[in-house]
Parts: sequence; C-alpha cells; structure tokens
Amino acid sequence: MSDFIPGLDLCERFYHEAIRPILDRNFPGLAHSAALIGPGSEVLGFDTPRSTDHHYGPRAILFLDESDLPRWKEAVDGALRRELPVRFLGYSTNFSAPDPADHGVRLRVTVERGPVNHMIEIRAVREYFAGQLGVDPAGKLSAVDWLTWEEQRLRTLTGGRVFHDGLGQLEPLRRKLAYYPEPVWRYLLAAEWQKIGQEEPFVGRTGEVGDEIGSRLVTARLVQTLMRLGFLMERQYAPYSKWFGTAFSRLACAARLGPALVGALSGASWSEREEWLCQAYTIAAEMHNALGIGAPAATQASFFFGRPFRVIHADRIAAQILAGIEDEEVRRLPEFLGSVNQWVSTVDVLNDVQLCQRLRGVYE
Repeated sequence: MSDFIPGLDLCERFYHEAIRPILDRNFPGLAHSAALIGPGSEVLGFDTPRSTDHHYGPRAILFLDESDLPRWKEAVDGALRRELPVRFLGYSTNFSAPDPADHGVRLRVTVERGPVNHMIEIRAVREYFAGQLGVDPAGKLSAVDWLTWEEQRLRTLTGGRVFHDGLGQLEPLRRKLAYYPEPVWRYLLAAEWQKIGQEEPFVGRTGEVGDEIGSRLVTARLVQTLMRLGFLMERQYAPYSKWFGTAFSRLACAARLGPALVGALSGASWSEREEWLCQAYTIAAEMHNALGIGAPAATQASFFFGRPFRVIHADRIAAQILAGIEDEEVRRLPEFLGSVNQWVSTVDVLNDVQLCQRLRGVYE
C-alpha cells in the first residue's frame, strides 16, 4: 500500500488517468460527467488513513445523459471492467460485492488480473439526485422539500468534487442546492434560537436542586444548539454527529465561540457552566446582529425574570426573526418547528429518504 492519499485527490486522478482514457478510446464523443459526491467521509474532506478500511479507494460516479444511459451503460461498464488496471496508486480497483448486512459497504479485494469488479456507478444526473432526495430537484422546489431533506445528505451532494461536467447538468443542479433559500434559512434560524430559549434557564434550575447530571445534560444540548446556529449563520450544511465537531472547528466563528463552548462542557459547577454559556450567548447574539436581518438583539445575558439564572432570552430573538419573514409559503409553516434535522434525532429516520418524505404531512 502506498502512502495515504485523500480520497478526493485519489479519485480525481483515477478519473483523469484511468477512466477517461478508456472512455475516449472506446466511446469517443460520448458526453458524460464525472464526480465524487454522495456518501463517504472522503466526499466531505474528513478522511484519514482510518477511512481506508472500508468503502474506500479509486472510485467515481459517471453520469451519462438520460437518453444515452439505456444504450451505453452496459457497454461502458464492460469496458471499465476489462481495461481498468487492477491497482491505481497502490490501491486495488477491485471491490467485493455490497454487503447487505453492513449498509452495502464494499471492501477492496486485491487481484492480480482483470476483469475488475470496480466501484464506478453509472447514472443519469436527475435520476441520481431524485433517488438521493426523494424529489426531482430540477423542478420547482417548495419550502417543505427543503425542510424534509437531511442536512448531511445535502452537504454530500453539494460537496465532494466534480471532475468533469461534459453534460452541463451537474454543476447547475449543485448550485441550486448549495444552500437553503433565504426565507427557509430565516425560518431555520428562528427555530434554532427558540430551542435555546426553551432550555437556557434549566442549567441553573437543575443545578440548584443538586441534579448535576441534568445540568450537564442541558448544557450539552445548549452547546450543540449553539454550534448548529454557527452553521446556520455561516450558511453551511451541518454534517452528522461523527463529523459535526470537526466541521464546526472549520467555521469562521469557531475561534471565538469554540473556547466558550468547551468551557461550558467542562465546567465543574452549574454556575461555572452558566458563565461560559453566557459568554457564548453574547458571541452568538453579536453574530446574529451582524447578519442585519432585523432589529439588533441584546447581546448581554440578564436574569430570567425574577430567578437568579442568566439567559440571553433567545425566544425574543426567535420571535423577531420569524416576524420578519415575508414569504407567504414559509409564514404558513408551523411556528418554530424547523427542519427534520431540528426535531428528529433518530438516524434510521433521517437516513430513510422515503420516510422523511412521509413527514411532509407535519408541515402541510
């Protein structure tokens, strides 16, 4: 095995040095696009040598025009099987069959001669995206479409890397999905601030009665919500839990907000945790004001009515954001519900495209 190569770099070279010559030789003039998008740590740019132990290696998605796919798919697949090298930059190009007991994972299997069982998908652009989202994104998209799509999925479809877009279909669709439309984005911001407002006094209230575990748990939930606000305010899709903290550390706000959040999580008492959270609230409120989407919010924590617990009164910020939304479709949505990412935590639900589509009824 050669030294570790980040997956996006490996696969881009694989396309240009191995796949493309086969296509040019056997199918001159056949329009296509090629990319690495969709599931995979390497698509998000978070892969390490640890990632190479499963579903990793020289691979790509090859897109043909819808009119060409039925005629050419089997021929292209056959040419790749016959002519691809058995290794590329030290990595086997031959893979096991998908393991149904392990989410369809495929492993590299070294062989000395071809044909190879490659990991190159051959798809049509709209068919691929519709399969990933449950809706054809090339058409008009509703607010509910956006709200029932998992953020991790959107991040992987708009991330990764396009190696070639000869069809001219792939990049325009990725730009369309690049981030939430403005009214939907504001609706999500309001929902996230509302989550803070619902729990911010509980760090002290649980601690006051000696519920140390409860106080730490509420603190952790508030930290996660503040991190999600960071993604929203910087207009970046948040990945799932494995890469949530890593991706947050790469946000512009992490340098200021991160130390306060770490302090809150490591605080030895409820009052220490509250102090760190108040610093984080101030930073988040200043970030909100810098967005310029309404009247400036107070940036200093104050007492929760007559109780000795300090809060930012996040519910007021949420209400102000919601009141400023003018889009009628979004205004008809349930107040502060947010997207499925904000009220569903079960992975088996979020990963199931069809099940997420059934959740449309909650909004409609």
